[in-house]
Amino acid sequence: MRIVVCAKQVLDPDAVNSYAVAGRLEIGEDGRSITQAAIPRLMNAYDEQAIEAALRIRDGGIDCTIAVVSAGPDQAEVLKQAAALGADEIAQITCDPAAIDHHVVARLLRAYVEHTGGADLILCGRQASDDDQGVVPALLGEWLGMPVITVARAVALDDNIVRVTRVTPDAEEVVETTLPAVVTISNELGVPRYPSTAGRIAARRMQASVLLPADLGLGDDDLEPAAVVLKQFVPAVQGNCEFLNGDSPAGLAAALVARLRADQVLL
Repeated sequence: MRIVVCAKQVLDPDAVNSYAVAGRLEIGEDGRSITQAAIPRLMNAYDEQAIEAALRIRDGGIDCTIAVVSAGPDQAEVLKQAAALGADEIAQITCDPAAIDHHVVARLLRAYVEHTGGADLILCGRQASDDDQGVVPALLGEWLGMPVITVARAVALDDNIVRVTRVTPDAEEVVETTLPAVVTISNELGVPRYPSTAGRIAARRMQASVLLPADLGLGDDDLEPAAVVLKQFVPAVQGNCEFLNGDSPAGLAAALVARLRADQVLL
């Protein structure tokens, strides 16, 4: 069995939020990208959990090959982390992330899957922490003709069947489909494992396959985005705090209700 895990490199969301709260987040001259070199880049956390889901399948006794692929320049750290965790194959599709959108990313990943002999199961994070769209897995499943199961808490294989426990706002549900399939993994899967020392040493010897879009049979038309970011900006946030006075809890409650009514929060 061949399992392909799609991983993305993102800016550390905690660092981005800290810079934004402090008013120090800078947008580049193009008005569309964050350019601060001090913000570290790392693997999208949901994609780490997708790798963890693949490793748990292998730990459960399934004979499988786990391939991790990432699109963009300089994915070495992300892919070395994947190798240290236990990936059997790692691959980078070299492209300019500023010039593509989720449609192009899905085309690149589809071409990679087809170029490398297909996949029985494709695992993706439920969304990326930078754009929070979660569109790529659905497009990938559509273009590969595979069913898509989203927000998985657990994934189990039984012969040619994948059984997924999904997280929903009301309860959990269990669904299944035949392979091949695309499954997106949510954080409810649990905390992913850390690379072992032996895994880190072995990862140093593993070389990533570096592919260009042309190597995958894609031309310029395939790299034309359907959606283009025109502008990105940090909104101005103003906070106000007002203390209400009262001689008793009842008096404070009455003052609060009166203020809410004055602001038309309560009618």
